[in-house]
Amino acid sequence: MSGTTTAAAAPRRRVAGAGANRWVVLLVLCTSLLLVAVDATVLHVAVPAVSEDLRPGAMELLWIVDIYPLVCASLLILFGTLGDRVGRRRILLLGYGLFGVASGLAALAGSAPVLILARALLGVGGAMIMPATLSILRQVFPERRERALAIGVWSAVAAVGAAVGPLLGGFLLEHFWWGSVFLVNIPLMLVSLPVGRLLLPESRGERADGPWDVVGALMAAGGLFGVVLGVKRLGGGDGAGNLLTVGPLVVGVALLVVFVRRQRRRTHPLVDLKMFARPAFSTSVGCIVLAMLALVGLELIAAQYLQLVLRLSPLQTGLRLLPLTLAAMAAGLAGARLLRTFGPRTMVCAGFCLTAAAVLLLTAMGDEDNAALLLSGFVLLGFGLETTLFGAYESMLSEAPAERAGGAAAIGETSYQLGAGIGIALLGSVMNAAYAPGVGSVPGVPASASAAAGNSLGEAYEVAGRLGGPPGVALRTAARDAFVHGLHVTLLVSAGLLVLGAVMALRLPRVAPAGSEVAAVPGPREVEPSRVPV
Repeated sequence: MSGTTTAAAAPRRRVAGAGANRWVVLLVLCTSLLLVAVDATVLHVAVPAVSEDLRPGAMELLWIVDIYPLVCASLLILFGTLGDRVGRRRILLLGYGLFGVASGLAALAGSAPVLILARALLGVGGAMIMPATLSILRQVFPERRERALAIGVWSAVAAVGAAVGPLLGGFLLEHFWWGSVFLVNIPLMLVSLPVGRLLLPESRGERADGPWDVVGALMAAGGLFGVVLGVKRLGGGDGAGNLLTVGPLVVGVALLVVFVRRQRRRTHPLVDLKMFARPAFSTSVGCIVLAMLALVGLELIAAQYLQLVLRLSPLQTGLRLLPLTLAAMAAGLAGARLLRTFGPRTMVCAGFCLTAAAVLLLTAMGDEDNAALLLSGFVLLGFGLETTLFGAYESMLSEAPAERAGGAAAIGETSYQLGAGIGIALLGSVMNAAYAPGVGSVPGVPASASAAAGNSLGEAYEVAGRLGGPPGVALRTAARDAFVHGLHVTLLVSAGLLVLGAVMALRLPRVAPAGSEVAAVPGPREVEPSRVPV
């Protein structure tokens, strides 16, 4: 019986893998992922130019920056599960088209509301693209060994995109106007659409799996939007007593609770919650959240440290952070070999421990530049975190049933986004709590000035400049020392969270499950042969 099953599975595996074309498919998927990752950060350096040209209000400027990740994070589950029903390739190609149109609209926006709308549409396109790339990758690479290498390349590209965004934006702003940061997307999408239509295989989950739960999808989208918005407002310094912070959080959590209860009652749920009963799947999701929580919060604080304490320019700051990205790329490319050698449990656990060691090393940072220390810490940080993310993503994707690949990929990407948002909120709050007392009572500085300086180091420098004289110098010195102290406290908290992640990773399997390659083979209804390149 087993011999018959294996023989029957072999042809399907060759069809899904699409022969040598599977590496071209990987290139197409990584190109689209790169654009989505770059777009999440490319606007950050263009904010001053956008403000000068469009004159948005403070709230409008906040929405210009935040609407893209908010919309993208909230719609990942919706489009990931929809792709399982109507076709992942179809959703991906629609996402390409929408992303290109929205990029053109953003580049030519003549007012803040139009730019906000365009950024929201970019978020919709990104939510269509991100889970589809990962679920198609799972189908095109059914054998676990090759899939591990493909996921390594995929995750390395994601790391590159996040870091390239500010550098690309800065380069374009030096030579063109701010709209050029969006126009760069259009040529790549014009190429990706026909190439993707020609080469990407179509796949979907079981068609007999009942109707798509539209109400549940909208509940998930609304719940995630509320949670991510509330978390972002907390990270931005809005107190827990602020109704605009607590309101979205409460509504979002309530919608997600109702969503989970609805999925448990339905015969054909939108998200198969039984996947979370598998220790490898639920543990992988938790590890992704913890790893992103540490990474994004630390990157944000590190960028502030380099610019405000060491007084480096934005370009110098980007170059100092570049080793982190290069180390992450190296870990992604070596991930397949590391996984085969050590297995998921050891790989993820070691990645967390290596990252915690890097964080503890960085507690030696002071108010003087130490390039060697920063280089060592950032290299270890990038390699350790990417090792963790690689092992967690690979375990999560391999554990999920093939017909639920889109939903599983969406859960992974949502965990990624939630971890990033929670990291900014949590570590930002820890940083503020440790920093503010240090500038609360500086000799010669009025109480109102001290209160304003307690908001951030940048504001403290502005207040010190207005005060001038000895009080200004004293406030500047106190604020810098308080920031460094807050940085050390934040790093210690982060190290504790990473150790918690290492303990959590002990629930992962020691080795890849036997037969995982066969389990990853698409079912007979999943692949449409007419859409598969030969």
